[in-house]
Amino acid sequence: MFVKNAAEMKTLGRNLAKEFLPNSIILLKGPIGAGKTSLVKGIADGLSVIENITSPTFGLSHHYDSGRLPIIHMDLYRINNKISAREFFWEEEEEAHQTGAILIVEWPELILPFIETYWLIEIEYAKNYGRHCKFHKPLVSK
Repeated sequence: MFVKNAAEMKTLGRNLAKEFLPNSIILLKGPIGAGKTSLVKGIADGLSVIENITSPTFGLSHHYDSGRLPIIHMDLYRINNKISAREFFWEEEEEAHQTGAILIVEWPELILPFIETYWLIEIEYAKNYGRHCKFHKPLVSK
């Protein structure tokens, strides 16, 4: 799917939010600046979250509890080893299960081998402008 700009990315997120159930895991792959956090802003809006959504790059995760479903938004960009990434993911996943939250993970490459069922959204730069997005509904890892 082609997305022209950040506003369309947010609209896409709002529409996707209708698909997510409690305890859904959503993995977002894409280069820096591709629109991952803009997509999360749209998902949050679609779930009626009232908090300001920001990138969790430095805090590693942000929790938003005001919406129809709580959101735990993780960013693993600054974690560079599989063991640390896995332990951090499992801590946040446990909380998501306890609260019925959806768990959204940016930069999930290090934890992919440890996750069984997840949504995968891949965002790539388009040739001249905009983004190409690919969606994979819940997948079972190999």
